[in-house]
Amino acid sequence: RIPIPQNYICCFVTQLVFEKEGVYLHTNAKRSNQDTTIPGFIRIVERGGEPALEWSALEDEGRNAAAVFYTKKDGEGGVEDTNFDPGYEPDWAVISTVKRDRVREHPPVKETSQWSFSLPLSELYSLRRSRFSLGRNFLVFTSRGGHPLPPLHFHRGGTRELLRALQRYIILAPSPVDGRLFLAYAHDSGALSQSFDDLHLFDDGSSDLVSRFIQDPYATTFGGFSKVTNFFRGALRPPDSPFHPRGPQDHHGPPSADDEPGFELITCGVELGPKPDVTRGQPLDKWEEFLDPEGRVKDPQRIKELVFRGGITPSLRKDVWKFLLGFYPWNSTVKEREDILRMKTDEYFRMKVQWKSVSEEQEMRNSLLRGYRSLIERDVSRTDRHNTFFSGNDNPGLTLLNDVLMTYCMFNFDLGYVQGMSDLLAPLLFVTQNEVESFWCLTGFMEMVHQNFEESQEAMKQQLLQLSLLMKALDPELLDYLDSQDSGSLCFCFRWLLIWFKREFSFEDILSLWEVLWTRLPCENFHLLMAASILESQRGEFIGSDHDFNTILKHINELTMKLDLQTVLRGAESNYLQLACCKELPVKVQEVIGLYVPPSPDDETSPESESHETQQLLSQSQAAATETSQSSNSTAAAARPRPTYP
Repeated sequence: RIPIPQNYICCFVTQLVFEKEGVYLHTNAKRSNQDTTIPGFIRIVERGGEPALEWSALEDEGRNAAAVFYTKKDGEGGVEDTNFDPGYEPDWAVISTVKRDRVREHPPVKETSQWSFSLPLSELYSLRRSRFSLGRNFLVFTSRGGHPLPPLHFHRGGTRELLRALQRYIILAPSPVDGRLFLAYAHDSGALSQSFDDLHLFDDGSSDLVSRFIQDPYATTFGGFSKVTNFFRGALRPPDSPFHPRGPQDHHGPPSADDEPGFELITCGVELGPKPDVTRGQPLDKWEEFLDPEGRVKDPQRIKELVFRGGITPSLRKDVWKFLLGFYPWNSTVKEREDILRMKTDEYFRMKVQWKSVSEEQEMRNSLLRGYRSLIERDVSRTDRHNTFFSGNDNPGLTLLNDVLMTYCMFNFDLGYVQGMSDLLAPLLFVTQNEVESFWCLTGFMEMVHQNFEESQEAMKQQLLQLSLLMKALDPELLDYLDSQDSGSLCFCFRWLLIWFKREFSFEDILSLWEVLWTRLPCENFHLLMAASILESQRGEFIGSDHDFNTILKHINELTMKLDLQTVLRGAESNYLQLACCKELPVKVQEVIGLYVPPSPDDETSPESESHETQQLLSQSQAAATETSQSSNSTAAAARPRPTYP
C-alpha cells in the first residue's frame, strides 16, 4: 500500500488547534548513518472539519506538508507502516514494548521528513503514557489497525496540555489492566456501552444501565454495585479537565489519570491524621543474655525489635548479621552452627574451584563468564576505595571482593553479576572479615533484593509505582508538583531503591541502616517509606520553585552524604504509623505497607492480619499516640484489624 499523496492533504482548509515544540522522535540508534533524535512539533489540526494528530520534524517546517505514515482507512486510502525500533538502551530504563502481529521491512529513510506522520483522531485506538526513558515523558500512540506510531519524547514537558486538547474530540479512558494505557472513544454513550459489554464488569444486563450510570454514577454504583474500575471513572471524567491533578482538599473531584488499575471502592479521599512523633532507641549491646544454655536465641522477635529501634553496636554485628541474613537459623544451637559453618565452607570452595579452574582457552569460548569477570573487575576497582579495607593497589580486600562476586556467579549463574552487587557485598565483607561468611550473607541479602537486578526491571518499575502510591497518600501536593515537572515517575529514586541507599549515606550509616531494614519491620517495604521520608524532607525546596526535571534530578543527586539517617528513619516510621491509623486507607496502599494481603483461594473469607512482628512493633510504638477508633464495616476495614496503640 502507498501513502496518501501530500497534495491530497493540503487541499483541506487547515485549522491549528494545538501545537507544542520540543517533542523528539528517537530513531534507531543502531544505524550509524541516521540521527538518533529528531526535534519536532506535535500538533492537533482540523482539516475539512476532521481533527488529526500530527508530528513533523523541525527541519520540515518550511515545507508544504509532511509525509504521511498513517491515514484514515477507506475505500481508496491505505496505511504505510514502519516496523519502528527505538534502538537505544538507556541505563536503568524501564520501557514497555508492544509486539506486532507481523513484521514489515523498514522503508528507506533518506531525510527526516519521512519520520513525520498524521493520524486522524477517529483512527486513534490508544495511547500509553510512560516516564522511564531517560527520565522524560514519552507517549506511544496506536492506530485502530493495531500499529504503534514511533514514541514521542517530550523533552520540555507538555504531555498534560496535549491530553487536555485531545479530550476536546475524544474520551481517553484508562485501561482496567494498565494504569498508563488509555483507550480512545468518541463522545457518545454507544462507545462506552460497547466497552462495558466487552469487559463484562456488570452482571446487570439491563439496557438502560449505561445511561443510568452516566447520569448518576455514584448513585448507580452505591445502589447496585460495590466496586467500580478506573475504566469507568476515566471514561466519565469531564472532557475539559481530564488530567487535572487533585489537591489534598479536592475530595469530590474525579480521580486523576494516574490512578492505579484494578478494582477500588469509590471513596471521598484519604484523610490522614497528624504524623506521630517517633523516637529512636539505643543499639543492641548485649547478645549472650539472649542465648539459652545450648546457644539458641531465646527471643528472636525481641532482637529484631531492638535492632529496628536502634541498630547494633559494632562489636556484635559480626554475630547478629549472620542471623538476620539467614546464615544461621534463629533456633540453631552452638553445635549446629559449627556444622553449618563447616558445610557452607565446603560448598563455597567447591563453587570457587569451578571458576578458578577454568583455563584461559576455555574462558575464551565462554563469553558469559568472560563478561561477568570483566564487569566484576571493573566494579571492584571503584567500590568503596575510600575505605581502608579496600583502599590502595593490590589490596587483599579487593581480591576477596572479586573472588566472592565471581563465586556468586557460579552460585546463581542465571543472574550472574549485575552492576551494583559490589556495593551490597562491600559492607558485608568489611564487617565479617571473612570470605565464606560474607558470601553466604550476600546470598541472604540477595534473597531480599535479587529482583532489583533482573534484566526485565519489572521489580524496579513496581517499586517506583508503589512509592508513587505512598506519596499520593502522604503528600499529594508534592507528588502533583513533581508530576507537573515531568518528575512524577520518581525515576530519580531508582538508585536509592536498587542498592538500598548505599551511595546516599556514609559507610558507617549504611551499616546501621541495612541492619534496620533486614529486620523487615514494620513491613518489607520500609525502604519505600524511607524514600518517601526523604522526598517529604525536600518539599520546601521543590514546591513554589521553578525547578525543571534536570534541576530536580541535580538536587536529588546532591543530597548524597547530606542526609541525617536518624531523621530519615524517624520520618519513615512516622509515615508508617500515620498510614496504619487511617480508617479509609486504600487497599493498594495497605498492600504496599503490608497491612492487607488478598485472601488465599483456599480461604477467601478469612481476613489477613499483620504479622506478629508488625503487631509487636505497633504495640510498643508511641505511648502518647491516640488510640484508634473501632474499624468500620467496610470491605477494606474487614480485610485487616486496625492497629491499636497503648
